[in-house]
Amino acid sequence: MLYVTATPLGNLDDTSERVKETFKKCDLVIAENPTHSKIILDHFDLGKKRFIQFAEYNESSILPKIISELKKTDAILVSDAGTPGISDPGFRIVRAAIAEGISVSPIPGPSAAISALSVSGLPTDKFIFFGFLPKTEIKLIKLLEEAKNIEATAVFYESPQRILKTLDYIVKHFPEAKMVIAREMTKLHEEFTRGSAEEVKKVFSTKTSIKGEITVVLSFK
Repeated sequence: MLYVTATPLGNLDDTSERVKETFKKCDLVIAENPTHSKIILDHFDLGKKRFIQFAEYNESSILPKIISELKKTDAILVSDAGTPGISDPGFRIVRAAIAEGISVSPIPGPSAAISALSVSGLPTDKFIFFGFLPKTEIKLIKLLEEAKNIEATAVFYESPQRILKTLDYIVKHFPEAKMVIAREMTKLHEEFTRGSAEEVKKVFSTKTSIKGEITVVLSFK
């Protein structure tokens, strides 16, 4: 059995009892970054575990070993934060496990995309999640136009290093858009910046530094 397990975005108090029990009963943890998982294990005294790291740099080479292990033992799959497989390579493990007849079960919990959308105050009846947008202006705008054409709220992740450039593109092509930028959700420096694309860009342009995990929610109506 493979347990696809959501972990806190930052605040460890968001760790559910079911997540703790799943960690306890699984000897093997498949983790994007074992260091993050060990913080949870140590904080709740959940015991020592075997780890296999699964990340973009080693996904092809390590996948056969993971599937071999899953045929012998139950394992828990976690990402750095939030729900595994959502804009990270974890989905490849799930796909390979299903192909081999290995049972897969979700242990639901935090998701940055859903959390940001839920507090955005923007329409939630129809939304589209893009993960990380392309770096080029043409490709980025093409995707956002798809959301606009179907009247869906767009949700995506962005890095601190690229957020200002992305805001430039959005202001240039969608000045009428309403948006919310969620930064460091559930953590000490949690921040939500709301307004028009131009207003949000102005706020971020005045920051001396931009750090942390960023989720953007963008509405065209």
